[in-house]
Amino acid sequence: MMKADDITVVTGGASGIGAACCRVLAARGARVVVLDRDIDKAEALAGEIGGRAFACDVGSQEAIEETAGRIEKEVGPVTGLVNSAGVLQPPITPEDLSMQAFDDVVAINQRGTYLCSRIFARAMIARHRGAIVNIASVAGMRSMPLHSYSPTKAAVISMTACLAAEWGPAGIRVNAVSPGFTLTPGLQKEVDAGRRDLTLAEENAALGRLVKPDEIANAVAFLLSGDASAITGANLPVDCGWLAGVSWATHGGLRSA
Repeated sequence: MMKADDITVVTGGASGIGAACCRVLAARGARVVVLDRDIDKAEALAGEIGGRAFACDVGSQEAIEETAGRIEKEVGPVTGLVNSAGVLQPPITPEDLSMQAFDDVVAINQRGTYLCSRIFARAMIARHRGAIVNIASVAGMRSMPLHSYSPTKAAVISMTACLAAEWGPAGIRVNAVSPGFTLTPGLQKEVDAGRRDLTLAEENAALGRLVKPDEIANAVAFLLSGDASAITGANLPVDCGWLAGVSWATHGGLRSA
């Protein structure tokens, strides 16, 4: 459980993994602040979980600065931050990936994570209390045809360790969770419409299935909690064993049970 005075901000909190984090954290007793560019969806979720919602584009330093100040004044001192805001990219060749598309992914996934961490950490450092969890990806740990997305997630993993060492003396913990292929509502719609086939992702995972959003959220909640008081600078894959199993494909795949 979270402490009664825990206030946790979740960026990209209105959908997908971010929304799952909001629901799980609220269920565990945290006061949750939903940050998202889609204020209507953010407010709907905040109403559902008894939290607050703020519109914020993590690609804008000015917007984050303003929003962080409002949260401190209107809600209270932030003790937890989940950097879940992110954008995807299609698996296309570097020749076909425009630099505008490349820069858009970097601006949110890498720069946005750094900006939010930097800005919200200021007050945490002053109070010597706080924890940050960055949503990275197994895509940042393996080669994939995602020539902007994968490098930004690798950067988030590296950034996590750097900030953990920087802010540890002030009592601030910084960790990352790296989801594997996760069946978010958005991905489920793609599967149902026949636009995505996730058979290979399932077959190459040791557990033979995809990750559920709540399973990511449970790991995030643990790392934010006092139960993880000695854990910082870590990257926790939550991938149903995809990292462990995928290389077995070169040997004919995982054995049947």
